[in-house]
Amino acid sequence: MIPSVLPTYNRAPLEFVKGEGSWLIEADGRRFLDLGSGIAVNALGHAHPKLVEVLSTQAQNLWHVSNLYKIPQQEKLADLLVEHTFADTVFFTNSGTEACELAVKMARKFFYEKDQPERVEIITFDGSFHGRSSAGIAAAGSEKMTQGFGPLLPGFVHLTFGDLDGVTNAITDQTAAILIEPVQGEGGIRPVPDAELKALRQICDEAGILLILDEVQCGVGRTGKLFAHEWAGIAPDIMMVAKGIGGGFPLGAVLATEEAASGMTAGTHGSTYGGNPLGCAVGCAVVEEVTADGFLEEVNRKAGLLRQKLEGIVADYPDVFEEVRGSGLMLGLKCKVSNIDVVNEGYEKELITVPAADNVIRLLPPLNLSDEDVAEAALRIEATAGGVRIGNG
Repeated sequence: MIPSVLPTYNRAPLEFVKGEGSWLIEADGRRFLDLGSGIAVNALGHAHPKLVEVLSTQAQNLWHVSNLYKIPQQEKLADLLVEHTFADTVFFTNSGTEACELAVKMARKFFYEKDQPERVEIITFDGSFHGRSSAGIAAAGSEKMTQGFGPLLPGFVHLTFGDLDGVTNAITDQTAAILIEPVQGEGGIRPVPDAELKALRQICDEAGILLILDEVQCGVGRTGKLFAHEWAGIAPDIMMVAKGIGGGFPLGAVLATEEAASGMTAGTHGSTYGGNPLGCAVGCAVVEEVTADGFLEEVNRKAGLLRQKLEGIVADYPDVFEEVRGSGLMLGLKCKVSNIDVVNEGYEKELITVPAADNVIRLLPPLNLSDEDVAEAALRIEATAGGVRIGNG
């Protein structure tokens, strides 16, 4: 008999009832160190005082009016994002999946308005993840996500991750854009080297096509810059954002240059809930915190501490872990044993990590975790490795 909740997840037998900073409290009272952050969503941890205050205040005044009217909180958040990024304009969504839908539409509409309607193809890469909508799964193209859901949305060209020569050869007079995550999350914490991001920017410029960056998981301070592409010193034409921008509240956005967004006029796109006062009030608070003086410097300092400890654990447990990869507080441990075994053993040690492709576990802690949290994380990861070693011995 099918359960009342559609069984599309293999859920762990854990039931969390409260969160405090980097910690989750289970119904039975156990305290779990949360190195998953709801898959990079709780950027400021659980129950951050400023977010609680902002949400509570806004909830007492106005939740929703629809985008038929001006929304001051939405305009404030858009202004903040324009001030701190490459973008000239922002459209708000409820999720990264919806952001992907608009990014695809925006790129194709751009060329349609330039009398090049044949330019509809978007180049993507294996190991990518762009959400689970029809456009998102077609963009990623993996059998795991697409099997049984055909016919797939056409117009995506799939290339091998890291194949720059393949990119150049794949561009035709039908190409509209390149879509890539600066750091693949679901794909196993695979960063795109800065030199490759620079090269992709140059390829797009020379071919007269758009560069779309998916920073849904790696953005909003996760890598130690506000957005990951900043490390390479480049800027996209269109960028997808979600997860961390709401600090736990469902919120997403598409950021774009004025030129790239020029085809999106009144009536070309919409969202009932996107950019509602409640979500945008929280989003403003998140962006203000992450862009405050010293915040990102602290992210990088703590990322260095955590990475140093992880490198030591990998050296001490070479039969369990192969390497540390990633950037900032978006880190992965490549496993030599089953990554699911490591995640499950972590639960036994009251530790939350997140599995990914390529036999990797993801470590995506709150950006404001304490030094004590870093030290405790290392202890629990080491205990997890020891438990897995015994279990596999």
